[in-house]
Amino acid sequence: MTTGREIHLASRANGTPTLDNFSVVEVDVADPTAGQVQVRNLFLSVDPYMRGRMNVGPITPTSYQVGHVLNGGSVGEVIQSESPTLAAGDIVLHNYGWREWVTADAADFRKVDPGTLSPSVFLGALGMPGLSAYVGLFDVGAFREGDAVFVSGAAGGVGSVAGQLARLSGASRVVGSAGTAAKVAWLVDELGFDAAFCYRDGPVAPQLQAVAPDGIDLYFDNVGGEHLEAAMGSLRLGGRAALCGSMTWFEPTPPAGPRNMTAIIGQRLTIRGFIVGDHQDLRDEFESKVGGWLAEGKLTFPETVLEGLELTPDALIGMLRGDNTGKMLVRVG
Repeated sequence: MTTGREIHLASRANGTPTLDNFSVVEVDVADPTAGQVQVRNLFLSVDPYMRGRMNVGPITPTSYQVGHVLNGGSVGEVIQSESPTLAAGDIVLHNYGWREWVTADAADFRKVDPGTLSPSVFLGALGMPGLSAYVGLFDVGAFREGDAVFVSGAAGGVGSVAGQLARLSGASRVVGSAGTAAKVAWLVDELGFDAAFCYRDGPVAPQLQAVAPDGIDLYFDNVGGEHLEAAMGSLRLGGRAALCGSMTWFEPTPPAGPRNMTAIIGQRLTIRGFIVGDHQDLRDEFESKVGGWLAEGKLTFPETVLEGLELTPDALIGMLRGDNTGKMLVRVG
């Protein structure tokens, strides 16, 4: 038996989380028994949905429990195996979350092969964020070649992939929003967006109209609130919106709108929210197509990586503040 550190929820968050909401705990890590493996984590995923699971208020089946480790996507290396399906040295993906070590049933881990890429790719472009982008764009958003696409929060882990997928699939125009001038430049210069704007520079609606004067056909929403209202005002007849996230609802004062809901009727819009876990049937298709673009160098895999398990709470707080470019990760080992 060895020991390892975990990040536990010390208290629920009301508004923006603070470091006081977390604690670093050292625990015993058991050797594997029959059918189990012991895994040393390499990278931990930090995602917007985690903030919602920390909320003060009604406890749901997905809520994090005070005094327990925060679960979420992680990728690690098998160190010991008592299972015929996995061997020491295998790289595996799992959902045991913010910890250095985990011992559990082999069935809870999925073997992956990063090839020449970093194993972290399975937490980003080939993981839940990438699949979210793929599902939202092609399934929920019913992307068609020639669509004009707007992605909010486009410099994040999901948005950065969604915009690139739209560009690679024949969008007539791809525009995005981000929180700093540097990120706006990065979207255009590095990821190939046609235009982008900084939502902190002023109201969203006129900025969106400036970069998409002829309107948009598809909106990929990571933000909600003012962004969603502006997008609904710019969607053309029969436009679609895929609602992936709503970061504004984590702010101390949630948004009052959108206030233009009648646009749904007049413009015959389709507004649809989705949870990526409901679309696992698309994983093989997604991995084949997106994996091919990654291998060919056509799709950029942006990451912001903090070093050390103890910085995982800082990574979450920083991501909610918009510090990251691309996927926010923590390197454990």
